Amino acid sequence: MAEARAPNAGERHAAAALRRGLQVAVVALLAAALPAAAGLYKWTDASGRTVYSDQPPPPGVKSEQMNAAPPPANPNAIREMAEQEAELKKRQQDRVKQGEDEAKARADAGKRNTNCASAKAQVQALGESQRVVYRYDEKGQRYALDGPARAREQAELQRWIATNCAK
Repeated sequence: MAEARAPNAGERHAAAALRRGLQVAVVALLAAALPAAAGLYKWTDASGRTVYSDQPPPPGVKSEQMNAAPPPANPNAIREMAEQEAELKKRQQDRVKQGEDEAKARADAGKRNTNCASAKAQVQALGESQRVVYRYDEKGQRYALDGPARAREQAELQRWIATNCAK
């Protein structure tokens, strides 16, 4: 199974730059489309010449508007782009969260492995009859474990290992 990774700072910066570039391109396209929306005007000037212009005629001059601007190809384009950007942002946030979750899971697994190794070493030490094993009571005084106490502690540790270290 391939391991997913969180994007590094360079990738996040590149994604942000791409998003800004896309926004600038959309604004530029909208600005370029505005003059086309103005249409084309036709009128006759004072000397009788026919004038065609993208600017409206002077006030009081009778004119007709030629070929009105075509309707936009997709009237919902801005909303759809905003939705796509929101989806992109959500996917990026999900990837970051997934990376954090995976890092936490790896840290938890490392901690569990350390605890399991420690418990196994304690079971082994309790099983060696020549070795004296000491514990501390509530008052902080040291005492040696006798045979039945060693067996109880060893059994508890083995149950803990079976529950938490089974693989």
